Amino acid sequence: MILITGGTGFVGKALVQHLIASGKAVRILLRPSKVSPQLPRGISVDAAVCSLRDERGLRAAMRGVDTIVHLAGCERRSGRGNLTEVDVLGTQGLVNAAKEAGIQRILYLSHLGADQASAYPLLRAKGLAENILIRSGLDYTILRSAVIFGPGDQFTTAFSRLLRISPGFVLIPGEGSSRLQPVWIEDLVNCLALAIERDDLIGQTISIGGIEALSFRQVLLYIMEAAGVHRRFWSVSPPTLRLLALIADQFPNFPVSIYWLDYLAVDRTTLLDSIPRTFGILPARFYRQLNYLTQPIKQPGRKRGFVL
Repeated sequence: MILITGGTGFVGKALVQHLIASGKAVRILLRPSKVSPQLPRGISVDAAVCSLRDERGLRAAMRGVDTIVHLAGCERRSGRGNLTEVDVLGTQGLVNAAKEAGIQRILYLSHLGADQASAYPLLRAKGLAENILIRSGLDYTILRSAVIFGPGDQFTTAFSRLLRISPGFVLIPGEGSSRLQPVWIEDLVNCLALAIERDDLIGQTISIGGIEALSFRQVLLYIMEAAGVHRRFWSVSPPTLRLLALIADQFPNFPVSIYWLDYLAVDRTTLLDSIPRTFGILPARFYRQLNYLTQPIKQPGRKRGFVL
């Protein structure tokens, strides 16, 4: 059986559906909450309710499990998330329980640029979580992914919403020249599913990205075209934009996470053939998969972020 943390998130839902469709036994780890979890629809799935810090509960959730796919993180909660509590200490609690439960394999989804010495909080937290896995003594595989897009994401959907509410212009850091390498959700899920089966990937940290590297400006142009909106770009210095973002983050329904500024500080790319070379998959082109943005976008709650 495969245990998935973060199984109700953007990537988690798609992965759960893929694995169950392929005949895998899946259990989702749900964090305790007063809000009903948004489980994948139309499929029967096992679930366990437990915090990542509750090692006793985790061990119970791991009965019959041989593989863990660790997707949980709190970046979607933007500045109100606690990266240390969830991404770092939560990963440590998961590893401790996995070692006692005799888990054979852990697969972790991280970000390009993850580094425990990073100046950026999210990338530092991901780097620390990676280090916990590497030093755990367990069989692990780490996938460092470029930004992920697809229906219901916190990337294209969030920026489409921001563009729609913008008053004729949109602020961008500098000239918007930082480069991204977007990965289509189905391509990522296929990579995750293949990585679960690949023993040759044990002990490896693998960087993956889409088949093209695009400037942030070009990404927004594609989103505007798909969403049927037009906005002018207004270049702002990164420090000024960070201050404005911190102010905007105080509004509950502001659609974009403050962590995007960290992600856009430098290029977030890897080899263009990373997915074909490692997994034998030809990734989808960014602009060809944005039809879902033509539909009216529902107003969200506080779930924000940029990957999960």
